[in-house]
Amino acid sequence: MISRRKLLGGLAAGAALGSGATVLSGRADGLTVRAGKAAGLPLTIANRTGQFDNGSVRIYIVGNEGGRQVRVTPEGALAPIALSDNGPDGFTDYAIPLAGSGDTGLTLPKMSGRIYVSLGGRLKFKAVTDGNGNAALQYPAGWVSGDPNYEVLHDCAEFTYNDAGMFCNTTMVDMFSVPMNIRLTGAEEQTAGELRAGARAKVFADLAGVEAFAPLVLGDRRVIAPGHGLDAGLFGKDYLAGAIDEVWSRYAAADLRITTNAGTFTGRVAGGRLSFTGPASVSFDKPSTRDVLFCDGALAAPNDGTTGPVAAVLGAGFNRSTLRAHPAQPTTDPATFYQQEVTNHYAEAMHAVSADGKAYGFAFDDVAGFASYIQDGAPSAMTLTLSAF
Repeated sequence: MISRRKLLGGLAAGAALGSGATVLSGRADGLTVRAGKAAGLPLTIANRTGQFDNGSVRIYIVGNEGGRQVRVTPEGALAPIALSDNGPDGFTDYAIPLAGSGDTGLTLPKMSGRIYVSLGGRLKFKAVTDGNGNAALQYPAGWVSGDPNYEVLHDCAEFTYNDAGMFCNTTMVDMFSVPMNIRLTGAEEQTAGELRAGARAKVFADLAGVEAFAPLVLGDRRVIAPGHGLDAGLFGKDYLAGAIDEVWSRYAAADLRITTNAGTFTGRVAGGRLSFTGPASVSFDKPSTRDVLFCDGALAAPNDGTTGPVAAVLGAGFNRSTLRAHPAQPTTDPATFYQQEVTNHYAEAMHAVSADGKAYGFAFDDVAGFASYIQDGAPSAMTLTLSAF
């Protein structure tokens, strides 16, 4: 299965290119589709926000295909990112407008990327030159106060669409602002990211009520993930230090067993490192709070089938606060998650408002299947719904 950790790295083959003027044609079912020559997966955008009419909503589809950075035109064609796309203000305008009313039908070519949505304003993507001299895109960073998109309500979903099928998810890994969900039709009907009524207000209120997490609530614009809050000076850099120390102390005198597809690894702390034997020998330095929140640094997960999966389980256990009490990992009972006072309350809040209990509150939230992720090897249609709030 492709996880979010691999999702955006997958480069699709055989992208469907096309061109043609944007022509709106009405359909009896109320869906407006854009006529053109591009072929791909039918994508419906359904605006159910209740606060923003279609004229105030814009879609941006950007990502990678065949080793190049691309964007999708309103006609569903792939276009390479070009420095000349920047306008007089220094930014591109890749906005895809919604139909005047009702749902909007688009076409999604084979690629890997993100579907951004903005409400009430346009997003400013800047075309730049990367380290290899190729045209690249600077994405919005709503957790950075100096970002040109900071004041704009926006969010995104992630996907890889290739010859193997569609792999997609909603995400709160970086921030949460616009409630949205995905319906994927194909070999079966699946949904991801559906939230309970009043979810957005509850997340904002719940985090505002936890002293350490309250600064992550940025007015009514968004809540940002604690890792980004830490980098911005809004969240304690040693918040999880005590909990991490307790885990290290516990497994200096007891075994920690982690089971992955490769088999069971048995670990102990010695010389300051948590070292495992089993299908392979892997070891980890004691992580920092930042390492845990970003699932990186000492918990970096290479795609090697051994160290990577063990790191993912450790990262999930630290974020869910299950490592100290449960020496057999990963834990699969959500009733055991977030039970300590010092825990990732941001991820906890996201799961609490999810209709099926699944969310992407941190990068390793796919461990044991708790992420808002779906896939289909024979997709026929996809709908992205912007929910009421």
